[in-house]
Amino acid sequence: MQRKNLPAMSSRLLSAAVSAGFDLSRAVHLLRAGGVVIFPTETLYGLGCIATNADAVARVYQLKRRPVHKPLPLLAADTAQVSAVADLEGMPPGLYAFWPGPLTVLLPGRQSLPSVLKDAHGRVAVRVTSHPLAAALALQAGGTLTASSANRSGLPAVRRAGELDPSLLSALAACCDGIMANLVQHDTGVAELTIPILTDGPQPAGGLPSTIVEPLHDAAGRRVRVLRDGAISAAQLTAAGFVLA
Repeated sequence: MQRKNLPAMSSRLLSAAVSAGFDLSRAVHLLRAGGVVIFPTETLYGLGCIATNADAVARVYQLKRRPVHKPLPLLAADTAQVSAVADLEGMPPGLYAFWPGPLTVLLPGRQSLPSVLKDAHGRVAVRVTSHPLAAALALQAGGTLTASSANRSGLPAVRRAGELDPSLLSALAACCDGIMANLVQHDTGVAELTIPILTDGPQPAGGLPSTIVEPLHDAAGRRVRVLRDGAISAAQLTAAGFVLA
């Protein structure tokens, strides 16, 4: 039975629930069932679901209060997962040197992806994560994840679990409560309040988010446009032989 009063719970109770933790196995099962999870990435905490699940993607937009015309970035465990959601044919070979890592690349998206994850040109923004827990989550869940920062749109992103917005956590618990109840109905050891947030493993390093680049497909495969400055600097791209448009 779904609990009714989650959105009104206090910050103290929410903090206690976060401290209780949520293990990788439960997170994987929740994602496969169409749920949403908060997890650490290289730089910040992310809010994600399996990218090919349109209903789950809609939940992420609702939780973030994000306009649907702004595609969510994607996070993969490896290049095989990238290939499942994007066409790697136009990937400049030199950019592979930055994967795994905080470099997001615009690539043509596969038809299997929900349209809201693609820009007006049918491209998706995707990277291979270097965070071991985020990679394990995507790998065991069996698909590339959405990886927008875990905050309401317009509010600051965070690198510590204790800084997460209580209203977002409460909404997340309410959003996934019915799914989680079905998954754990036979598990008598489940806590009274469970929020799907992974806190194990290395914590996000903070700093800038991932850098977003657009390959410009010149003959040499060396021209890119930086769409968002981030953790990979322009100097690093230039040192790797890229010409910035």
